[in-house]
Amino acid sequence: MLTSAKRIPEITGVDPRALPDDVLLSTQPVVLKGLVADWPMVRAGLESNRSAVAYIRKYYRDATVGALLGAPEIEGRFFYNEDLSGFNFKAVKLKLDVMLDEVERHKDAAKPPAIYVGSTTVDTCLPGFRGENDLGFGERQPLVSIWLGNRTRIAAHHDLPDNIACVAVGHRRFTLFPPEQLENLYIGPLDFTPAGQAISLVDFAKPDLQRFPKFAAAARHAQVAELAPGDAIFIPSMWWHHIEALDSLNVLVNYWWRRSPAFMDSPIGALMYTIMTVRDLPKEQRDAWFNLFRHYVFEADEQTAAHIPENARRALSPMDADIARDIRARLLQRLNR
Repeated sequence: MLTSAKRIPEITGVDPRALPDDVLLSTQPVVLKGLVADWPMVRAGLESNRSAVAYIRKYYRDATVGALLGAPEIEGRFFYNEDLSGFNFKAVKLKLDVMLDEVERHKDAAKPPAIYVGSTTVDTCLPGFRGENDLGFGERQPLVSIWLGNRTRIAAHHDLPDNIACVAVGHRRFTLFPPEQLENLYIGPLDFTPAGQAISLVDFAKPDLQRFPKFAAAARHAQVAELAPGDAIFIPSMWWHHIEALDSLNVLVNYWWRRSPAFMDSPIGALMYTIMTVRDLPKEQRDAWFNLFRHYVFEADEQTAAHIPENARRALSPMDADIARDIRARLLQRLNR
């Protein structure tokens, strides 16, 4: 289905110590070939899985991590159960060294159990690791996470922050879709998800086009990249991405950052609140609220509140931490009534 997907553009020669704004501010995905090829973590992985694990253990102290464990039958695809009432895996807490031992124990199995540690803060899990394996973001302060496991498939989802994902050990296949492909990806529940983000219900390995016919349209907009150790990919905010880890040991380090101030909450809260308060109104009222959102949010400009004295604009003023704090307090009063 996705064999004809467009290849994501590649660039080489980017300085990992000073990432350029034309990458960090891009609205299109790009592969950064060899960006972290000089990381000691990458070099250790190219020697062998054993060397990679030994390198990780250098920085391991006693960290407990969240892990997802699935039976061999799920073939690495962490997903829902048949009726979407639960999941096909167990979420557990374990020591990182135990997880590494499990991956090593099953490394030669034709169908190993699926083992996955995702979105774990590097500085907490492996203190000192970034002293030898890091990127330069200037004044930006990204959240840096590590992802470890064996062969896994992570369903298409989107993230609010921009993202640079660096393949340190193993190979990964990324399949990306622009945000406007939302309706063609058949997204599952918003408030009951395998790992926090809503995911596509389509199995990319064998898409069921009778159940999900519009996925054929999404596939025509897919962009794909297969990354080797040392490669990285920039994934813009809100782009849907499906990720496959292809080897018996895979390690990825990613950097998330937002282009908005910290006081701005995630818009998913606004979406959920709007679903609760607007979606089921009579059509005439929904249309009126559509116009209000268009006027005050999606097409707002300097003229929106120009008729109101500046000192009286309050929430209609340019947003800052004080206004956000006041709005949050008012919302909490409403929600806690």
